[in-house]
Amino acid sequence: MADPTAPAPRKPLASTVQPSGLTDRDLAKMDYQPTAIMPDVRVVKIGGQSVMDRGRAALFPILDEVVAARKEGIPVVILVGGGTRARHIYSIASELEMPVGVMATLGKYIPMQNARMVQMLLAKHGGLYILPDDFEKLPLYLQLGCIPVMSGMPPFGYWEKREAGSRIPPHRTDAGVFLSAEFLGARRAIFIKDEDGLYTDDPKKNPAATHIPRIHVRELAALDLPDLVVERSVLEYLPRSRACKELQIVNGTKPGQVLAALRGEDVGSIIYA
Repeated sequence: MADPTAPAPRKPLASTVQPSGLTDRDLAKMDYQPTAIMPDVRVVKIGGQSVMDRGRAALFPILDEVVAARKEGIPVVILVGGGTRARHIYSIASELEMPVGVMATLGKYIPMQNARMVQMLLAKHGGLYILPDDFEKLPLYLQLGCIPVMSGMPPFGYWEKREAGSRIPPHRTDAGVFLSAEFLGARRAIFIKDEDGLYTDDPKKNPAATHIPRIHVRELAALDLPDLVVERSVLEYLPRSRACKELQIVNGTKPGQVLAALRGEDVGSIIYA
């Protein structure tokens, strides 16, 4: 006779993975919708050469607008580029015939230095220097009113691959900003430069160059412009993104543009997928 107090046998739970393995083709057919960890956060890059290398005249007004946005309750995460000093180390390492992975590892220290300086300038407003391993703490930091600041360099390091036709790492700080935005689930990544965005040619060399306010990434690729304001690797990633579908390039030397972008306004140039 069965024991009435005995627990009922457990029924096997259906699984989308079993009996298939993680390498089966059926797994690719699963409806994969990554969690948007922080969809409302503004992921912002402060350019190294375009902003940091210009000193206080360029940087301080930008930080004032970031602080103003944070006081409005807009969550902001800042990533910083390397600029001329990073290009200098790439030049020396290339001359010494260093592997591209060594260049990527050497180049990561310059954006870290710039990020620490930005954090110090924002310290009284909640500026906080973080490492990639601190990503899971970002919700807490932002709820506390902090402005997290980090290097824009992605952690490819020694495992960076060489790009055909180039000797420097293909994934630099623009790529790191986009990948951070995609990971966090942000809809848009904002790049603060010293130009109004995209042009049909380099506006510093060609006064007849035309501004491009909005363009699809495939249309931009078809134009095959000789000079782009963002790294080409970012444009390769954008069509495959799940969350970050737009890149916004704004002119940090124009008062009000950074704050407008942080408020979600379509200023500068927007590349979309």
